Amino acid sequence: MHNTESMENYLETILVLSKIKPVVRSVDVAEELGFKKSSVSVAMKKLRESGHITVTKEGYIYLTDSGREIAEMIFERHQLISQWLMFLGVDEKTALEDACRMEHVISAESFEAIKRHAMTGMKNTD
Repeated sequence: MHNTESMENYLETILVLSKIKPVVRSVDVAEELGFKKSSVSVAMKKLRESGHITVTKEGYIYLTDSGREIAEMIFERHQLISQWLMFLGVDEKTALEDACRMEHVISAESFEAIKRHAMTGMKNTD
């Protein structure tokens, strides 16, 4: 299974939920994303089969090393791009929505260039 925007969103959501909940279950992911539990169950099966998550017999979802790597990459992109857009004057709602789309399509090279530029610009205003 190659990385898709949907897969990346699921992995990022599991990562975010794992930072605020002791355990993450499919129902938590469904609630967070506003999806039906049946849709999330299908996605979790695909993520498990691709080796990005493990699921315990109790239904607790854990990221594998590969799943965590993807989730952290997408999360970093989301955080930096949304903060940078807000720094540039974009309202928060639009910045968060745009960052969610941009995080999946931007190349590693372009993201690193934006990261260098954004970090320099945002630090110079402190």
